[in-house]
Amino acid sequence: MVDGRRLDPSLFDPHLISTICHRRLGVGADGLIILGHSGKADFRMRYFNADGMEGTMCGNGGRCITLFAAHLGLIGRETTFEGIDGLHRATILQNQNISLELKDVNGVRSLEEGYLLDTGSPHFVTFVPDLDVIDVDQQGREIRNQSRFGSEGVNVNFVSPERGGDQIWVRTYERGVEAETLSCGTGVTAAAIAAAVHRQSDYFSYQVNTRGGILMVSFRRKAHDEFTDVTLTGPAVQVFEGSLQL
Repeated sequence: MVDGRRLDPSLFDPHLISTICHRRLGVGADGLIILGHSGKADFRMRYFNADGMEGTMCGNGGRCITLFAAHLGLIGRETTFEGIDGLHRATILQNQNISLELKDVNGVRSLEEGYLLDTGSPHFVTFVPDLDVIDVDQQGREIRNQSRFGSEGVNVNFVSPERGGDQIWVRTYERGVEAETLSCGTGVTAAAIAAAVHRQSDYFSYQVNTRGGILMVSFRRKAHDEFTDVTLTGPAVQVFEGSLQL
């Protein structure tokens, strides 16, 4: 998280961002988020993947930048901020939880092996019987680069819904990081919505278990493949702060 309000945006070119995110030679991160000025909301969020390229919406990043903005004194417990896909409302709740409203989902495409939908970022969701035996990096990379998903590719989520009605377990391969990440906010949201479609479920709130922790996803279903009031809730904690000499 970088406070970019007084920085020249041209500083953050792909080479610098990928260097900062490098696991051995930099700070180490799945991505970099810059907080900037907005003419439409309290602030603007720009998200860059670890490869240095600007990405689409990051759900967990949206929760984290809300806490960051509060630490900077920009907001109170509620905010509206500008993301690449439009405006988002967020609320800082008790117990370090932050609730973030994501974009409506207008269309869930059913494919032979899963579902394709956009929750601010494009996601492919496939259901598997045992997450522990999945080689997420290998299988995720293969699916992510399939020509049917275009030149930009897609994020890939492997989901196991078998252990409980309103719970699912998710592992995600993220494009731009080009590896499995511990948790993906737009990914778990896509997984929860796909679970409702896949199982023709009446559940509109899911506990989503990831290797990075537990998130809650809720939504309203307008039609078979249209979802509104999509909300992602989970904890955010400041781990450290520091400075980087460019």
